[in-house]
Amino acid sequence: MRIVEAFRAAYGASPETVWHAPGRVNLIGEHTDYNDGFVLPFAVPWGVTAAITPRTDGTIRLLSLQADGGPVTMASHDESTGWTRYVVGVLAMLGDRVSGADIAIDGDVPQGAGLSSSAALEVAVASALNDLHDLGLTPMEIALLGQKAENDFVGMPCGIMDQAASALCEEGHALFLDCRSLASRTIPLDLASHGLAMLIIDTQAHHEHAGGEYAKRRAECESAARKLGVSALRDVTDLPAALELLQGDERRRTMHVVTENHRVEALVGLLRAGAVTEIGALLNASHLSLRDQYEVSSPELDVAVEAAVKGGARGARMTGGGFGGSAIALVPVDRLDRVQESVAAAYAERGFQAPRFLPATPARGAHRV
Repeated sequence: MRIVEAFRAAYGASPETVWHAPGRVNLIGEHTDYNDGFVLPFAVPWGVTAAITPRTDGTIRLLSLQADGGPVTMASHDESTGWTRYVVGVLAMLGDRVSGADIAIDGDVPQGAGLSSSAALEVAVASALNDLHDLGLTPMEIALLGQKAENDFVGMPCGIMDQAASALCEEGHALFLDCRSLASRTIPLDLASHGLAMLIIDTQAHHEHAGGEYAKRRAECESAARKLGVSALRDVTDLPAALELLQGDERRRTMHVVTENHRVEALVGLLRAGAVTEIGALLNASHLSLRDQYEVSSPELDVAVEAAVKGGARGARMTGGGFGGSAIALVPVDRLDRVQESVAAAYAERGFQAPRFLPATPARGAHRV
């Protein structure tokens, strides 16, 4: 295994454990997680693998096969920068339960595509440390640890969805997650038996949320909830009455969150009824809401969605935090080529960088390799 060989070359011995955690794509339920709402992600076939051996001297040595140079050595958590913050953040959240480590990281999640490589990194490292130190953490506790690392150490105010998907997903299933209670259940997502495929369209317009527009949207939702007298927008039950009390951006954000939660529940109902071919309309409606009410789409995402549907997709929408990244399209297998050609032609016509197409099947969550 490549990562084991790299670990031996860097540290002079084999790792004590190796764990893999996947990235994720969100089928539906966007920007609902930090509003205590519902989400429906599934794990993708790409992820992050972490090879780790513990240390007893508090030193942290980190090697990434995707970064130039050899291992980075740190004597304290404060010395971390860039990608190392996500790893060191996990160690920091574990506190005195872990005293340093030699770590090697290998990943194949397409960077900047909105497939949550950061959560995969956090969950892979946390899972390996949980295994090594016999910490007894459940998969959800590992997800919460990764979220806390990203919130408190990295400074990205993400919800729980990405880490939960990476830690808990099962092959061939989506994960229906209540982001308030953290109750979850797996929902069969068997696309192939219905002649369908899920096509991820990487717009190549890469994004960086931390501290920017993502945080602004979250603050607007929290302000709207305060004005409505609820703890989170998930609690809004009379949408017309709520909208009468709000104006401008807060009104639009509330409209999206409340209707998106309903779309998640409706899509879960269709999947449980075996009506996989009927979910496309909900994907389309989600995209329009994200574009017009939540205002997190981009020209590249809009063109990808429009061209995919024009080319024969049953439905499509942006996925992830927005402002770039990826769209998803539910495509009959016999129309995959036509949909890709339609999107590529639309991009070329507008002078956009050529998109990348990634057919994805629901994959397994974090596991020891």
